[in-house]
Amino acid sequence: MRIGTYQLDNPVILAPMAGVTDLPFRRLCRELGAGLTVSEMLSSNPQVWDTKKSRDRMAHADEPGIRAVQIAGAEPELMAAAARHNVENGAQIIDINMGCPAKKVNKKLAGSALLQYPDLVEDIIKAVVNAVNVPVTLKFRTGWNPENRNGVDIAMLAEQLGIQSLAVHGRTRACMYKGDAEYDTIRAIKAAVRIPVVANGDITSPEKAKQVLDYTGADAIMIGRGAQGNPWLFREIAHYLATGEQLAPPSIDEVREVVLRHVANLHTHYGEFSGVRIARKHVGWYLQQQQPASVFRREFVGIEHADEQLEALTNFFATVN
Repeated sequence: MRIGTYQLDNPVILAPMAGVTDLPFRRLCRELGAGLTVSEMLSSNPQVWDTKKSRDRMAHADEPGIRAVQIAGAEPELMAAAARHNVENGAQIIDINMGCPAKKVNKKLAGSALLQYPDLVEDIIKAVVNAVNVPVTLKFRTGWNPENRNGVDIAMLAEQLGIQSLAVHGRTRACMYKGDAEYDTIRAIKAAVRIPVVANGDITSPEKAKQVLDYTGADAIMIGRGAQGNPWLFREIAHYLATGEQLAPPSIDEVREVVLRHVANLHTHYGEFSGVRIARKHVGWYLQQQQPASVFRREFVGIEHADEQLEALTNFFATVN
C-alpha cells in the first residue's frame, strides 16, 4: 500500500491512540512488524504546543520508518497551522482526526463530532491539504450514530479534496467502543473511492485481519486496542497475510525482554515521575494473560521509583514458566 509517495512495508498499521502511541510504543510496534505507526492525537491549539505533554507527543527523534502525525481540532485555520508546525518538526504524513468519540474532544466540535457538519469537514480538509506539501490522510468513523451513517459521503468528499488515504473505524460516534464493529460501511466506502482505504475496529488476530480485508476489500488494516500489551500482533498478522501460516507466540523470555525494555524507555522518554506512572498501564496490559499477574499488577501500581519497577518486573518474570 502507498500513501502518496510513501510505500508501506506491509498493510498492518498502528492506530493513533491518545496516551498510548507515544514514541517508545511506536518504535516498539515498528520493530515488531507494523508497516506504519501514527502518533498520538495532537491538538491544533497553538497555546499548548510548548507544554511538556505536547513536546513529548511531538517527539520524532530517531523514529524508524515513516513519521505520521495526527492532528485534531475544529477550526480550519488552526488545523492548517498545526499541520505546518508538525511538518516543520519532522512529520512526513499528516492525519486528520475525525474519529475520536471522547466527550472532551467532541464538546469542542472536534473528532467524530465533525461528521455532523460536512461543510466544516470540507473547510478543514481544504485548509490542511493546501497548507502542507506532504500527504494528508483522514481517520473517521462510519457516521454520527447508526441512523446517520454518512461515511460514504465523507469518504467521497475527502477524495475530491485531495486526501491520500482513509482509515475507517467500523463504529459511529454514538457507538463509542460498544458492541461489535461493522464492516459493511467500510466495504461501501472502498467501493466508492479510488484512494487506499484502511479498515479499523475489533481486529485482534491474524484470522480476523484476513477476514476483514477479504470482506471489505480494504488495502490495509489498522490495529488499535488489540496492540495494547500485544505489540507482537503486528508481526503475527503480517506473516499470516503474507504466507497463510501462523507464527508461534512470543516466548516468555522475549516477553520479559520487551516489557523491561519498553518500561525502561518510558522512564527515559518521560523522566522518572511521569515514566513510572505511564508504565503502570502498559504493564497491566502486558500481564493480563499471565496467571499470577492479577496480584502482581495491584502491587506494581504502588511502586513509585523507576529502578524498583524494573526490579519488580525482573523478579516477577523469574517466577513465570
